[in-house]
Amino acid sequence: MKIKRITVWQKTLPLSKPYWLSGGRLKFEALDSTILRIETDTGLSGWGEGCPWGHTYLPAFGGGIRAGLELLAPQLLGQQATAIDRLNQMMDVVLPGHPYIKSPIDIALWDLLGKHAELPVYTLLGGADGDHIDVNSSISTGTPDEMVSLIEEARAKGYRTHSAKLGGGHPQTDIDRIEAIEAALQPDEFVTYDINRAWTPAVAIEVMNSASARGWFEQPCETFDQCRHVRQHTTQPIMLDECMHSLQDHLDGWRYGACEGVKVKPNRLGGLTKSRQVRDFCTSVGWRMHIEDVGGTVLADTAAMHLALSTKAENRLASWLAHAHLIDDPAPDQGARNRDGKVVLPDKPGLDVEPDLDWLGEPVAVYGAV
Repeated sequence: MKIKRITVWQKTLPLSKPYWLSGGRLKFEALDSTILRIETDTGLSGWGEGCPWGHTYLPAFGGGIRAGLELLAPQLLGQQATAIDRLNQMMDVVLPGHPYIKSPIDIALWDLLGKHAELPVYTLLGGADGDHIDVNSSISTGTPDEMVSLIEEARAKGYRTHSAKLGGGHPQTDIDRIEAIEAALQPDEFVTYDINRAWTPAVAIEVMNSASARGWFEQPCETFDQCRHVRQHTTQPIMLDECMHSLQDHLDGWRYGACEGVKVKPNRLGGLTKSRQVRDFCTSVGWRMHIEDVGGTVLADTAAMHLALSTKAENRLASWLAHAHLIDDPAPDQGARNRDGKVVLPDKPGLDVEPDLDWLGEPVAVYGAV
């Protein structure tokens, strides 16, 4: 089964309402997504998506994916589509680094492999552990009352786990937010306080040691070393996210005792292949993980949910669905959907998500014979 054509689309994805994070210093109103289809000489096709959360969140941007595909796509033509590890090695030679550019290709290759084997991708990634994945809400930065109100709205949609965005302003403001949220949580609810690197180490230590919080604190500071310093001076569990770009970063996190868990995001790490490697390491050292993607439609979300479902239940925390924040839906009723706070994936080959071609419109690039 050889690759004969790669077709690329660019889609601007408006958010249903503006999204603030990192203490309100970062605002997002639309995402720039790249969706691609890999076709083979057997007639099978695989779909993938790469969608950074804007261009200020991580060292990644939508135009960079499409520029990188100009280098990578021609090299993949004629190659065996099921040789996923070998193709990842090839991409790393052609374009060292830039894992977010390779992610949609890798995801499409797993979709193809699942269809070829007539198995869901989660089976290929290790097999399902359980019958569903818990999903968490994402609570934008606001006043204590505003954030509690958003949690109440999320609760009505079935969410029992929440990711509350903190950071910015006076430390007491974040302490007040935490205290209000903790008071409003029901006994079966959980929260991760996501700072998105907005705190300095001193502020992180002050807030975490002052607030009565029973949840995780995620990426309190900008750098790995700053977060490690905070870990040494606080007691609550810390989860790392934006500073973890490779397996080596995760090895360092374990060696230096910098955290108790991580976010595993295929679009940041380079796709499902490298995310699986990171996932397996995290499981082996006993970390817990939120497994989800950076952004995108139900296509990107569903790929991440296949990895989540194949992860040991005791090591996985709830997952976030980016497409819940979008206006557009390219694949109605397909893929990973929130059903009362849970996602149940269908037992069908591949990812079982195919975007509507009319919605996609004209491609921005086609590599290979038409």
